Amino acid sequence: MTGVADAPAPQAAIRSVEAADLAAVIALDAEITGIEKPDYWYELLHRYGTRGRQQRFFLVAVAETRVVGYIIGEVRDWEFGQPPCGWVFGVGIQPGTRLRGLGTQLLDAICAGFRRAGVAKVRTLTSRENNLILSFFRSQGMMAAPFIPLELDLA
Repeated sequence: MTGVADAPAPQAAIRSVEAADLAAVIALDAEITGIEKPDYWYELLHRYGTRGRQQRFFLVAVAETRVVGYIIGEVRDWEFGQPPCGWVFGVGIQPGTRLRGLGTQLLDAICAGFRRAGVAKVRTLTSRENNLILSFFRSQGMMAAPFIPLELDLA
């Protein structure tokens, strides 16, 4: 068999994002989502990549000098009356390198950062229709949380 899952896992280094990585992150996100949003990513680099690294994390997976994945999250304190916990709000893996453990490596790395920050729980939100990311998080042991998201259309 020669499927993606059969290929050997690329040797990836997980590290904090650097300004020089941003173009690759923007391109990777655009490939995954179909939307290029450089202003959004520059703001995230400023907010998560250059300051507050004890509770804010913007990590990249680099294989053979190429960014092949990213994960972003932070420790949030006392929102909705809950004790501090880690929140993952962005994760992306180069489509050609999926199913090789990079997502798990990135999630493990950010969770290690959350533990160092003193929290014992990690949460995320995702669309019910996003089967790819939902399957990934479930495969990592995440399950439904005791919250119900509510929304109001302001249009």
